[in-house]
Amino acid sequence: MTTFPASFADHELVARVSQNLATLRARIAATGRNPATIRIVAVTKTFGVEAVRAAAANGLVDVGENYVDELETKYAQSRDLDLSWHFLGPLQSNKIARVATCAGVLCTVSRLKELEKIASGPQRPVLYVQVDYTGGVTRNGAPATEVPALVQRAGDLELDVRGLMTVAAPGRTAARSAFTNLAALRADLGLAECSMGMSDDLEIACELGTSELRIGRALFGERVAHVAS
Repeated sequence: MTTFPASFADHELVARVSQNLATLRARIAATGRNPATIRIVAVTKTFGVEAVRAAAANGLVDVGENYVDELETKYAQSRDLDLSWHFLGPLQSNKIARVATCAGVLCTVSRLKELEKIASGPQRPVLYVQVDYTGGVTRNGAPATEVPALVQRAGDLELDVRGLMTVAAPGRTAARSAFTNLAALRADLGLAECSMGMSDDLEIACELGTSELRIGRALFGERVAHVAS
């Protein structure tokens, strides 16, 4: 595991993230999973680049952003760190090139036209297909019935689909249902990974086989408001 010296970041924030990370790993271990086997993506949206540096100082080199403007800014401000950037927000066709320039992992592919746009660009990021189990019209993600065709098309375009991702609706019952279904779909498609579980539902995700947790608040605290661009 790569780590960076605390001098790269604010000492107080580094210490706070260290404490929160220890608590997070204890929560994972309490589910019977080995924390070392689960990737933690530090979600720094609405936090400054200081959060990125504090995560890196604690050995967290996978960093997630939801907004294109923040991704570009923090990417530029942390070029001295060897990080893997994950884009977690909805993909807009006119911004995919900007996203792929910074992020090596795009976690929210959900439409065929997004695959076509990615394939037409010079970058070849790793992809996750986002699956929506809420049925909500405001939710990003493809219905589960459309996912096999998306994965097949990605293969035709020689794109690297690492796995599937989902954001569960609030509540333990909804989370358990979504995560169970995602794990089964991943297995059916022969993909390597499931990205499921955040600060409030990570225990359920761990129990059901997640390989990746996307954690913001449990590492950095409450968020501030952001106007997306």
